[in-house]
Amino acid sequence: MKSVLVLEDGLYFSGEAFGQKGETFGEVVFNTCMTGYQEITTDPSYNGQMVTMTYPLIGNYGFNGDDNESYKPHVQGFIVKELCESPSNWRCGTSPNDYFVKNNIIGIKGIDTRALTQHIRQFGSMFGVISTECGNTDILLERLMKKKQEKRNLVMEVTTKTAIHRPGSGKRVVLLDFGVKYNIVRSLEKRNCDIHILPAFSSFDDIMSCNPDGILLSNGPGDPMDLPSIKSTIQKLLGKKPIMGICLGHQLLGLALGGKTYKLKFGHHGGNHPVKDFITGRCYITSQNHNYALHHDFSSDIVVTHMNVNDNTVEGFRHKEMPVISVQYHPEAAPGPLDSAYIFDDFVSML
Repeated sequence: MKSVLVLEDGLYFSGEAFGQKGETFGEVVFNTCMTGYQEITTDPSYNGQMVTMTYPLIGNYGFNGDDNESYKPHVQGFIVKELCESPSNWRCGTSPNDYFVKNNIIGIKGIDTRALTQHIRQFGSMFGVISTECGNTDILLERLMKKKQEKRNLVMEVTTKTAIHRPGSGKRVVLLDFGVKYNIVRSLEKRNCDIHILPAFSSFDDIMSCNPDGILLSNGPGDPMDLPSIKSTIQKLLGKKPIMGICLGHQLLGLALGGKTYKLKFGHHGGNHPVKDFITGRCYITSQNHNYALHHDFSSDIVVTHMNVNDNTVEGFRHKEMPVISVQYHPEAAPGPLDSAYIFDDFVSML
């Protein structure tokens, strides 16, 4: 079946459909990972986005029941050069096309993903539509521009609706779920933490009623500036308990401390981003997935501890007085390198 991808600037790519039939809309971004496509599709931070895989062959080891990073896939669409039709791996339980059909994901294959990636790098991430129903690009362009105006609360779409308790014998941690990846939970469980996962819009009293030793602000989708009530809650928590932020949680923590965020041209999405740690002096390879970043000079009480080697964006900070640490990248990786798992040890030590 034929399919078409149309971007908001009018550029379009004709290809073949896979997965579910129909139309889907979202911001088009690219991911540079060679593997880990199942973790990518199930990462809640991709809610509202259509992902282009820069690696040309996707699906060669199929899908399984163990590598999910959330309760369901969250990508709005999936864009690949070639989708493997006959995966081979002892863990494979589902073929790629069956996986996308089952999870109601619309995909397009057979397009020049290198050209698409170069276009996004040059002109920035932009809204798009994938359609198997309409081949008229003018009509699709009109539909996507209308769809772009609709406001969505991306965090509320992915956060847990009720509190979840993962018992442990160690420190008690409240994990505010803005779209948390399972491997963040697993990373805390490995350190014997007693974990209370709370909805994103939990109040100060809800959080403190758990009597936590510390609070972890998770990753999640969208613009942190769209979450003023969460920022206010974090401001109330500052100084009351040790806090660590990851990805969106890092940005919200920065805003709560007086910082400002800005949108990156095409974001950081992949498992190969070099980050300099000024405390250890080492350069780590990190897994990243974000479209927004913090400005450098947002508070004299903050020490920037990590910086992106590629573009000098802020990748981590500590507070000089309060027990607050934060990282922009994903120390839990999944998929990606495990260089930065030590951040969880630092957090538990801080507790």
